[in-house]
Amino acid sequence: MQKYKNTFWVTTVIIFLMEGLLPAFTSQSQMALDGITHLGYPVYFSGMLAGFKFLGACALIIPRVSARIKEWAYAGFGIDFISAFISIWVVDGFVPLLIGPAIFMVILVLSYKSYRKISRTSQA
Repeated sequence: MQKYKNTFWVTTVIIFLMEGLLPAFTSQSQMALDGITHLGYPVYFSGMLAGFKFLGACALIIPRVSARIKEWAYAGFGIDFISAFISIWVVDGFVPLLIGPAIFMVILVLSYKSYRKISRTSQA
């Protein structure tokens, strides 16, 4: 059980830092705005996406948040990573930048699987 708890916390902290805090602080930087417009999205989408990412990351890392909210946060991040992968692929083709969303999707799946294992064991 400790292995699942460790996996959950390590992967979830990575998601919280890289997908929750980092976008919250950098979403309005010129580099972020250039990146979002390069993919064909409007500028306002950057701030909106950063806000939802921050809320989702908080939902994942705060233990007292309900399981239903956590499930929605996991689903939202899954959609985000798949959408990022497809957006980059469609605009730029197969480039090394595609590795980012793929790696974060793997981290998200590990976090989710360990979360489910922990929550099933604690309910039994």
